[in-house]
Amino acid sequence: MPNFNGVWSLTTQLQYAADWPRPTTRSLFFGGVSSGDTRHNVIEYIDINSTGNAADFGDLSSAKRSLMSASSSTRAVAAGGIDSNLLNVMEYVTIASTGNVTDFGDLTLAVYQGTGTGNSTRGLFQLGQSANSIINTIDYISIASTGNSQDFGDLTVARAYGEDSAVSSPTRGVFAGGYYSNALNTIDYVTIGSTGNATDFGDLTVARYGLGGASSSTRGVFGGGDTSGDVMDYITIASTGNASDFGDLLSAARYISGTSNGTRGIYGGGELLSDSSYQNVIQYITIASTGNASDFGNLTAAKGRLTATSGSHGGIS
Repeated sequence: MPNFNGVWSLTTQLQYAADWPRPTTRSLFFGGVSSGDTRHNVIEYIDINSTGNAADFGDLSSAKRSLMSASSSTRAVAAGGIDSNLLNVMEYVTIASTGNVTDFGDLTLAVYQGTGTGNSTRGLFQLGQSANSIINTIDYISIASTGNSQDFGDLTVARAYGEDSAVSSPTRGVFAGGYYSNALNTIDYVTIGSTGNATDFGDLTVARYGLGGASSSTRGVFGGGDTSGDVMDYITIASTGNASDFGDLLSAARYISGTSNGTRGIYGGGELLSDSSYQNVIQYITIASTGNASDFGNLTAAKGRLTATSGSHGGIS
């Protein structure tokens, strides 16, 4: 904490101390795939409060796609995915620094095409697809520690291709869309601090998979996805019910990544529905309003099936 040198009142100093350390406004993007099935080990970052292109942060342990992530205000954990094999690996970075990942532990299964979310202390991973089947399992970790994940419970419907579609408040995690035998409009929720099976929340406006999620502490916004890739829906996380239309992304794409700083939602990359090419576009919205996305800048490469998280998303209080 800074040295106040007697300049601020005691009340101000105590309030500042209670808020320290303050959440970073940095968002991280992990891995992904570009044309020719080229997989990336790159981690890149942006300052969500500004606009501009992403910069290099460091590297994952291998080039991989279809991984998932969760974060506290200080640490981001990337999990699962596929390089030349399905992975159960979890690895972490300190968000405010730059550098390569450190090993965290293992998931309960080797998986890809799942999705992650969480709050300040706990990360949740909906595991997606194993080598043999699409599954409904949710794992959890304590983000501040290291070690293997543990079983949390099950979704109401097994699903894959969630990719980056979960959102959270400090108390509730919400999982939307995905694919089983067809595209799903299902939205489920769990209480992050407990364990147990998910409960039905409501439905998306359009059944789809490969969508990205961003949230404040009160509202979740789901953008993109197969079939209707420019659609954005929103929900009020503390309630239940069907999603409502928010606005449109800059282009129709699936396999985009989503995150936020609690005020601004960010969507990065994706595979365009028009020609299946990948884009490097980063776009943003103001979560508390409704309306179409605006251009933020570019990723370091055109890619999709990456994952994004931040040190100040809606689950961080």
